[in-house]
Amino acid sequence: INNDGLLEVRITQVGVETEFGRVRELIIQAAKSKTRFEKLVDQYMGFYTPLVLVIGALVWVFTYDLPSDTPPLNRVIAVFIVASPVAFILATPTAMVAAVATASRLGILIKQVSDIELAARINAFIFDKTGTITTGTLQVSRLAPVEGVKPAELLLATATAEQYSNHPTAKAIMALAQKAKLELTDPGDFKETAGKGVRATIDGAEVLVGRQVWLEENNVGGDLTESVDLDETEGYSLVYVARDGKFIGWVGMTDEVREEAAESLEELRLEGVRRLMIVSGDRTPVSERVAAEVGCEEVKADCFPGDKVDHVEAMRKKGYKVAFVGDGVNDAPALKAGDIGIAMGAAGSDVAVDSATIALMNNDLRRLPFLMHLSRMTRSVINQNFIFGVLFVIVGLVLASMKFITPVTAAILNVLGSLIVVFNSARLVREGEEFEVFEEGGEEEETSSASETTEASELASEAA
Repeated sequence: INNDGLLEVRITQVGVETEFGRVRELIIQAAKSKTRFEKLVDQYMGFYTPLVLVIGALVWVFTYDLPSDTPPLNRVIAVFIVASPVAFILATPTAMVAAVATASRLGILIKQVSDIELAARINAFIFDKTGTITTGTLQVSRLAPVEGVKPAELLLATATAEQYSNHPTAKAIMALAQKAKLELTDPGDFKETAGKGVRATIDGAEVLVGRQVWLEENNVGGDLTESVDLDETEGYSLVYVARDGKFIGWVGMTDEVREEAAESLEELRLEGVRRLMIVSGDRTPVSERVAAEVGCEEVKADCFPGDKVDHVEAMRKKGYKVAFVGDGVNDAPALKAGDIGIAMGAAGSDVAVDSATIALMNNDLRRLPFLMHLSRMTRSVINQNFIFGVLFVIVGLVLASMKFITPVTAAILNVLGSLIVVFNSARLVREGEEFEVFEEGGEEEETSSASETTEASELASEAA
């Protein structure tokens, strides 16, 4: 409440561009889509009405009401009323609406309701590492310039080249540069190559920041391999830096594994997932350490974005139903390649929402096994509704033909059958009550430990 002060508001996004707007569009899109079962019902529903009319005609011709032997008009009316397939038609939509509502409440946005049905058949998950299995909040832990280059010089060149990149490594380097209070100039000819690195011109010198193999592809001089002690850097994600074709040092960064990662992967196995794989563009020692920590036996490191797509397609060719889980930044091709693409932490990320079929608005990996559980529960409820709807129509037709029920009774039973289906589907709304409801901005930000903060501060002081 602002009673007497000045309030300045800057509008950054409006309408469908806002977070609320994107959520609204996704929910509307999901509501318009149909499952495979609904499409099948629509296909054969055109034969249903003629069939009911034939049954009504047979009742009219072959049954009479004694003693007057008059045509059984009330029986025919009752037949038409109980034949109204309201309960049958509501079987799938009501369950899907309840499932989408439950998922949305927990921050799981589903573009197509058919993906709820498909999630129950997923038997392989492929995870990106950085930002998915790990927090993605990298921190610079080591500046290692070559002889003749100062740490501040290495940090200045790296931060200046990376300042326009949105990659997690760039954000970590920029955070350290801000702590060191470095004054950065605008780089010229900035270009970012997805999954490899950035190239920029700084004070007339061309600076490359990225993976070792990328610098080698650009004919960077110096032995990049001998400059790194493998034992010392086992837990580091490394970024190599070159200036005017010469290697000038590397930057080591650390990342934390999500607390719930190991538990979530184990729950996925209990849900029937047969294969779990981690793919990463990071170095092999770092990727293997993370995989061992979360209990994942398969890991593929040093992957470019195209390599991740290849791994997804290879697994699909073996007959698996594959879900790819990534952060939506460099994983858009792989998210599209899977049977289901799940974007982690999609709040505020247009790339994630556009490329994935399912978007998790927070970073809780426990939503993944819950999604599979919700999918199986939804399928079970649909089957229950379907069986009830079919039996209701069959039994109703028999009772109406034998004049055990009147038109009024048939109408009451028809409404009652619909209500039973609706309330049975409404049970899905109670699913996931053990999770906290997702709220925009309600999720706690990832914070680093005191030791990491101290180490980063020391690096900033050294660079300054």
